[in-house]
Amino acid sequence: MLISSFTTTIPSSRLMWNETDRLSLLAIKAKIIQDSLYVLSSWNDSIHFCQWQGVTCSRRHQRVTALDLHSRELVGSISPHLGNLSFLRELLIQNNSFGDEIPPEIGRLPRLQILQLSNNLIGGQIPVNISRCANLISMDFSHNGLVGEVPVELGSLWKLEIVITEANNLTGSISPFTNLSSLRDLSLDNNNFDGSIPDGFDRLKNLQILALGINRLSGVIPASLFNHYSLTTFDVTINQIQGSLPWDMGITLPNLEFFSIGENQFTGSIPVSISNASKLYCLEMVQNKLTGKVPNLSRLQNVEWLLLANNQLGSREADDLNFIFSLINATNLHHLEVNINNFGSKFPEYIGNLSRNLKYLSLHHNHIFGSIPPGIVNLVGLQSLTMQLNQFIGTIPSDIGKLQNLHRLNLFSNSLSGNIPSSLGNLSLLSLSQNQLSGSLPTEVANLINLGYLDVSYNLLSSEIPSTLGSCTSLETLHLGNNFFNGTIPSSLSFLSGLVELGLANNKLSGEIPMYLESFIFLQNLNLSFNNFEGVVSTKGVFSNASALSVVGNSKLCGGVAELKLPKCNLKVDEKRRSNSALALALSITCGFVGLALMECVLYLCWFRKRRKDTPSYSSKNLLLRVSYQTLVKATDGFSSFNLIGVGSFGSVYKGVIDGRIVAVKVLTACSTIDYQGHDFKALVYEFMVNGSLEEWLHPNCNEDLSNEEFKKLNLLQRLNIIIDVVCALNYLHNQAQSPIVHCDLKPSNILLNKDMTEHVGDFGLAKFLADHATHGLSANATCSIGIRGTIGYIAPEYGMGCKVSAYGDIYSFGILVLEMFTGKRPTNEMFKDGLSLHSFVKEALPCSVPEISEPTLFMIKGEEEECFIRGEKTVECLSLILEIGVNCSLELPRERMDIDDVATKLHFIKDTLLGSETH
Repeated sequence: MLISSFTTTIPSSRLMWNETDRLSLLAIKAKIIQDSLYVLSSWNDSIHFCQWQGVTCSRRHQRVTALDLHSRELVGSISPHLGNLSFLRELLIQNNSFGDEIPPEIGRLPRLQILQLSNNLIGGQIPVNISRCANLISMDFSHNGLVGEVPVELGSLWKLEIVITEANNLTGSISPFTNLSSLRDLSLDNNNFDGSIPDGFDRLKNLQILALGINRLSGVIPASLFNHYSLTTFDVTINQIQGSLPWDMGITLPNLEFFSIGENQFTGSIPVSISNASKLYCLEMVQNKLTGKVPNLSRLQNVEWLLLANNQLGSREADDLNFIFSLINATNLHHLEVNINNFGSKFPEYIGNLSRNLKYLSLHHNHIFGSIPPGIVNLVGLQSLTMQLNQFIGTIPSDIGKLQNLHRLNLFSNSLSGNIPSSLGNLSLLSLSQNQLSGSLPTEVANLINLGYLDVSYNLLSSEIPSTLGSCTSLETLHLGNNFFNGTIPSSLSFLSGLVELGLANNKLSGEIPMYLESFIFLQNLNLSFNNFEGVVSTKGVFSNASALSVVGNSKLCGGVAELKLPKCNLKVDEKRRSNSALALALSITCGFVGLALMECVLYLCWFRKRRKDTPSYSSKNLLLRVSYQTLVKATDGFSSFNLIGVGSFGSVYKGVIDGRIVAVKVLTACSTIDYQGHDFKALVYEFMVNGSLEEWLHPNCNEDLSNEEFKKLNLLQRLNIIIDVVCALNYLHNQAQSPIVHCDLKPSNILLNKDMTEHVGDFGLAKFLADHATHGLSANATCSIGIRGTIGYIAPEYGMGCKVSAYGDIYSFGILVLEMFTGKRPTNEMFKDGLSLHSFVKEALPCSVPEISEPTLFMIKGEEEECFIRGEKTVECLSLILEIGVNCSLELPRERMDIDDVATKLHFIKDTLLGSETH
């Protein structure tokens, strides 16, 4: 009775308008063609529309006031019926895949205050009718495909405080924005705006953020713009702006926090008053035409980024680098780049007193002289130190190895002398060329397991090339030329199969050119000239390309391709010599495999002994030692469809039970080459993976019950552990198996998880041994007789062009897997079309929009009563690093992709960082 009485008191006009809102919402739903998270499943007549997910209504009138569908993986377009929600105040649909255009009916929302459309696929122009939304406060169109000029009428929105249109294709003048008198944040970067910066910005007294970077703006900055007392961010990076900075800008802009004018045409000096802007954390002026001395910056104690590179600063006088001393109290400084200038003073002794947080120190391409002070080893946070092309003398500090985070050290083209310190350990790039370093290359070079680039050419180094150099398996560039190295090329260098450049010219090396070099499929430049090599020059691999090879100045060489113009070989002598070399190589390889086998046996025994403590008394090895076909039939109930786990291109997998142990049995199709002689089927029986595949965890079946849906949520650490396991598996397949193996079909459904959530890479139906084409390259015209290998979305692009299978293909698939795991988006998602891919989607979002593109559950913290979302700084930082790895592994060109060892190292570092943050 109460309900009936209440219902009869509702005015018919209110019911009519409520019905309008309900029908409008259904029309909005109809324009959404994909809802993979089933967000709109509640949008039906079973409950009142005010209770539909994402819908908020007013209490009194029960009218829709907010529509929040952000980050829901929705695909579709914005319905014109949106304009019928006349009470709407907030429209939040960012981070989806809405396409088409913004409907002009949006102008029928007079109460609209917040409009969030960022990170979609919306094109077309900004509708003129939006100027009718007179109550708009915030408008974000960033990361879409908007085109055309900004409507002049937009300037009538006098309440508008935030306008963000970054990363679109908007053109024309930015003048319409100068009439927005309430504006606080104007972010227009990464568009195609042109013309000059108008004078009218001086009227915007509340303006705090002005971001105009990466456009086509020209002219000079209006003087009035430097009088904005409230301005905190000023960014005009990468434009064509000229002029100089006013002398008093630090006084008139005392609240500046971010100031960036890089890659323009500014002239004049850096204002002395800049130090007055004591809140600055980023001062970026790279690639301009600034001159004079850098002023005292002692008041910039909050500065984190000081980037002055590629100007004409300094006058080659004794006090050129005095400003560095003024940075000693800047305890947050982590980027200091003053390279490519005219600084010419002595290298300051107090450099070691700078912030321990300093990560990047770039001083190269200057005229700095003196020795490298020992105190530089106090900068324990250094990751990159570049000092090349200066006038440094003396020795490299012997304990430079204390810089345990240092990955890049570049000191070439100086006058350094003495020995190379043996303490270097974590470098990925070492460039010490064109100095006067003497002695031998230290055997401790073996510790540089992450080293990808080593250049010590043009020095005074002598002795033999250390065999330990073969441990640097990440090397892609090795330059040892123009020294006094002697002896032969060590056989251990055969492990450096990833080399792209090898330079050994102008030394005293002797012996035969190793045969293994012909199998280095990535080697593009081999310089062996002016040594004492002898014997036959191969015609295979890099030796087949005369333009990639130099062997001049070796009088005892013969053979090779005709372009080398070497004498013909004495076949009897050289065949014997080559057969001896082949025998030695074969013995080396055999011994290597035996050693590897022994090592695997030792590892297996250690693992087996550890496992025995937790296993039943019977031996699993004995259990599967001899399994008959009848046993498998019985175990799987006659290969019943009830026990069918999955079906692949090479067979089916069934769940079974043998002696009380759950196993997985693979039944191969008729095209399989497995030999069944002896009727022993143990090779087809595997450990049953209780937790199924990673696919089921990343994309749960929404038809399952809620308890299972809640169960299948992987947190950040779990996902990180899984990809680390995958990396270890790939590293074994590519680098540690007796013959390198390429999986060829890495994807979530082939990643299996046991009861401890430990990852196992499965389904080797498409796997390929590399031994039978080790000498073939990756050229686009190489044909592939086996067709495209893998699954759409995960296949490396070079496979589609007929290139041979390689480990780089697995790296690509792994990169896509990483991006999928941490964004929650399949590479085949409907949103990825018209040139947009999962790779480019993430790449464009890094590093600023990581929270928006990441899987929302990664920020979920389960409390005592409910779950909440917390976007911690450390979580976002770790996610950014992980996604960067995914992007770098899925680059289009194979040789640009990350090395598997580098991936493993960085992932372990990220894990340590994440665990370290959790303990605090």
